[in-house]
Amino acid sequence: MRIACLQHVSFEGPGNIERWATGRGHGLRTIRLFEGQSPPRPDDFELLVVMGGPMSVHEADYPWLIQEKRLIAKCLERNKYILDVCLGSQLLATSLGGPVYRNRVREIGWFPIRWREAAASSFFASEPERLHVLHWHGETYDLPSGCDHLAESEGCLVQAFEHPSCLGLQFHLEATPEGLQDMIRHCGSEIGAVPFGQSSERMISDERIYRKAAPKNLFGILDEIEWKLRAS
Repeated sequence: MRIACLQHVSFEGPGNIERWATGRGHGLRTIRLFEGQSPPRPDDFELLVVMGGPMSVHEADYPWLIQEKRLIAKCLERNKYILDVCLGSQLLATSLGGPVYRNRVREIGWFPIRWREAAASSFFASEPERLHVLHWHGETYDLPSGCDHLAESEGCLVQAFEHPSCLGLQFHLEATPEGLQDMIRHCGSEIGAVPFGQSSERMISDERIYRKAAPKNLFGILDEIEWKLRAS
């Protein structure tokens, strides 16, 4: 399977997604938009992965966001599957007509999400009832029309949603130990005193979560996506 990954900043790469792709024998090409690389064409891939980043979907300082939104729209028109992470899920929500706005609180750290009823028949059917995931976001969105609401947290209502040809995740399971350290190094000043915020020391203290649990749960989701694409 050919996978294209859109990366917005140097410190939020595909991480565990790339590990999964390599282990399954898939080709993954990372397009570094922040370095001026051009987005791919829909015919260049079977799966598009859109990563996170600290910028907002509304910012005009990043001209490649316009090209990226066009690509997402084309994928939606052609039922080309998209996996969207954090900023990626916000770009997807925008493309589906949902408003993106500042969340009532900033979430930074490992906090649990709760599955909603729709998750029982989705990619998350085999996931633990309460899954600890890495949050690092200050914006959110309303559930786009025509999508299933899969997960929520105490600090953010829409943590995951599914469209017939895409999956949006507000949270991070892809961050490797090195990737988490990079995020802390570049964005640690955002942690501060927020209601749903952990210190950098706390975030990296439980290696069981980000070295074992997070990759395992992500691989399960990606296996389900692969199965869906092969069956279609």
